[in-house]
Amino acid sequence: MMGSMGRFGTLGAGLAAFVLVNGVIAFSPSYIPGYSGPGPTARSPLSSRGCGSRSSEKTRPSASTARVDFGGVDHDHRSEGSKRRFQLHAASAAVPPEAAPSGTAGDGAEADKSVIGAVYRFTRPHTIKGTILASVTGVARALIESPNAISLDLVPKAVLGLLSLLLGNAFIVGINQIYDIDIDKANHINKPELPVASGEISKRLAWALVLVSLAAGPAIVYTSFSPLIFRLYSLGLLVGGLYSVPPFTLKRFPVAAGLIIACVRGFLLNFGVYYAVREALGVAFRWNPVVLFLARFMVVFAGVIAVAKDLPDVKGDKEYKISTFASKRGVKFTARAASAVLAVNYLSAIAEGALSPAGTFNRRVMVGGHSALLAILGLAIRKLVPDDQGSIKRFYLRIWDLFYLEYAMYPFM
Repeated sequence: MMGSMGRFGTLGAGLAAFVLVNGVIAFSPSYIPGYSGPGPTARSPLSSRGCGSRSSEKTRPSASTARVDFGGVDHDHRSEGSKRRFQLHAASAAVPPEAAPSGTAGDGAEADKSVIGAVYRFTRPHTIKGTILASVTGVARALIESPNAISLDLVPKAVLGLLSLLLGNAFIVGINQIYDIDIDKANHINKPELPVASGEISKRLAWALVLVSLAAGPAIVYTSFSPLIFRLYSLGLLVGGLYSVPPFTLKRFPVAAGLIIACVRGFLLNFGVYYAVREALGVAFRWNPVVLFLARFMVVFAGVIAVAKDLPDVKGDKEYKISTFASKRGVKFTARAASAVLAVNYLSAIAEGALSPAGTFNRRVMVGGHSALLAILGLAIRKLVPDDQGSIKRFYLRIWDLFYLEYAMYPFM
């Protein structure tokens, strides 16, 4: 263990600083759904001209291209204050160079902050939030089952495990942005531009970040964990890459895109974390009914998010002929269908908790907790106004709230 840390010490230190700051950002108030400040926007709040990028003719995306983000919030849910700041910045960016004030000693520092901020947004901190939640609660679940095996000597390995997951996340969301530049430039209705499309960070830097993540993540897993964990990790990177990389670009097909998200977010992440922790504790692996339940439950939930995430973007998707379930079937039908699937998921959880043999689950959490979440879902769908963009966004954010709350209950099931 310590040998692997020595081998990757220099690389790991830099990457850890890079990724851990993303973790801090992911959990800062500005990335909490419903917060009144700037939301977890996946796009840059700066205009491309303000960042010195060359303007380019917008390209209409292919009609067959489906815009489905890899488990992240893909709509602009910024607050009104954030939008006003965006407009003010865009206005200031339009000032001719000769009219701009002369440089000051702080200009370099501000530029550095702008680049760092763009790199942070490139890694999509709001998707990292889900990864961190799954990791922390998965570790807690395994530790609750084997409290006598806990040791501080395991902390370095836990840090390496989390780092490798965040690097994998950065690779998947990064490669998606690189191959979606034209769509992100063209689809101005749904969202402002992402850091790569806006020119805030160059394509070369984006490729560097992606390739470093692709190299460092598997290297850490290969040297620190078992062959099974390495194979599971590699599978996640493979399907995450096929999601975006031509000629496969599986995100063109809504069903395939949903299955990829469900597989990686639902099964590979939850099972992989639990198995790796038990392996690190030196405890023999066994199929735990709680872990099996969560993996199954989250596979369905991730599939629901993969469909529901396009609800706020129907108008822009229709204009640019981007194929999604929501743009084809409409907001009302898609929201109700997604809610129905999720409601069945909750009902199955309630039934499983009530009917399983005593001691299998914590029945208060399984029955009471999921009943409460089902009620929240019902209230959300009742409040949805399909023709009101604000109502649609609030409904979608409520789905994410339910996603986070499920992980909050996980250690206690």
